[in-house]
Amino acid sequence: MRAGDFDGLVAVLDPDVVVRADQAAAGPRAPREVRGARTWAKQALSFARGARFTRVALVNGAVGLVLAPRGRLFRVVTFKFAQGKIIQMDVVADPGRLQQLDLAVLND
Repeated sequence: MRAGDFDGLVAVLDPDVVVRADQAAAGPRAPREVRGARTWAKQALSFARGARFTRVALVNGAVGLVLAPRGRLFRVVTFKFAQGKIIQMDVVADPGRLQQLDLAVLND
């Protein structure tokens, strides 16, 4: 995603991927749920600028991403996989929920 590779992003997603965001992550006007690899990839690429602040992490023991610009936790993304593809993502930005997560950022 950092390189803006639309086809590469779509390739790792299940065609019917479901992406859910809490209200803080989605904002007041955006949908809280998006379905479909191509639909999500189009939206995700608009966030590519922030990808430089994203690190791979263990989130409650599972693979995820942590977005922490200037070291301040802003957003966490968790993944569910099936048959080598991402089938679900959950995006958390609510400060109360973020504090409840067990996070371990992995080295690049």
